[in-house]
Amino acid sequence: MVRSNIVGVVPGSVVLVEGESDRAALLTLAERLGRDLTGVEVVAMGGITNLRRHLADLDAAEPLPVLLHDAGEKSWVERTLRSLRLDLPRYVCHADLEDELVRSLGTSRALDVVAAAGDLPAWHILCNQPFHRERPAAEVLRRFWGTTSGRKEKYAALLAAALDPDRVPAPLSGVLDAVRPG
Repeated sequence: MVRSNIVGVVPGSVVLVEGESDRAALLTLAERLGRDLTGVEVVAMGGITNLRRHLADLDAAEPLPVLLHDAGEKSWVERTLRSLRLDLPRYVCHADLEDELVRSLGTSRALDVVAAAGDLPAWHILCNQPFHRERPAAEVLRRFWGTTSGRKEKYAALLAAALDPDRVPAPLSGVLDAVRPG
């Protein structure tokens, strides 16, 4: 277990995530798996660049937060934690949360979720745009979720709800295993 330089602080009751879609996925997944998150606060930071501010807001007597972030943000996170002399338990999504969910579900099942949500017409419009015609469906799906306000959060929850319990992406299961409900 990774520990902080703050004496007596252990991971557990706060999870810091980049955005609302990460928060929605974790909360939905916890419910789907029957994980009790009573007393666990899942905080959407509004972007990884707000990490320093969120860490500064924590009381040193509180348990050390658990962090979920994208691989592309690794250097930012490491610099921020190093400057604060903190070492948090971190769980890293390969590309991003949506990539993890699509890889776990498979593209076909992810598209079934899009169909069930009634968004296939919008999906087909995006797929027919010249730039997206030859791109892999998984890449176009990640773009699709970011094209409309609220869609990323909506689909994070829907995709998490569609996951088989034995197919949960490692970063998400890691976070859920690391938190300690109060």
